[in-house]
Amino acid sequence: MAGEHYPVLWIGQTAVVSLPAEIDITIADQVREDLLAVLNQGATLLVADLSKTTFCDSSGISAMARAYRRAQASGGDMRLVVIAPAVRRVLALTGVDRMLDVYTSVTAALSDPCQAITRGQTQGSDADTDGGAA
Repeated sequence: MAGEHYPVLWIGQTAVVSLPAEIDITIADQVREDLLAVLNQGATLLVADLSKTTFCDSSGISAMARAYRRAQASGGDMRLVVIAPAVRRVLALTGVDRMLDVYTSVTAALSDPCQAITRGQTQGSDADTDGGAA
């Protein structure tokens, strides 16, 4: 679809978005807009594939958190695929790993939710965490 900057694989109403190697303030807005566009197209499960992402700053984390909130508001869900320890660390430091489920592969994210390496909590104050970004 025009306007998408990252590859999207559709499996029914599940969308897997492959994100770039680095997500920082220069592209975070575009990442957020593309994730929201996929949700607007009717995805009930959005898998943000960060398996090739080795760097993600707080603006990227905020983009993920905002997309997650939109997915939840529309009755859907969002999962992250993260391999790089540096990205996992940022998720942990910001508390986003308590909000979203994080997996080590797309296959795991698409299958059993019990395979998450961190388990998101969608209730309570953790759902408002976005890494401190406004």
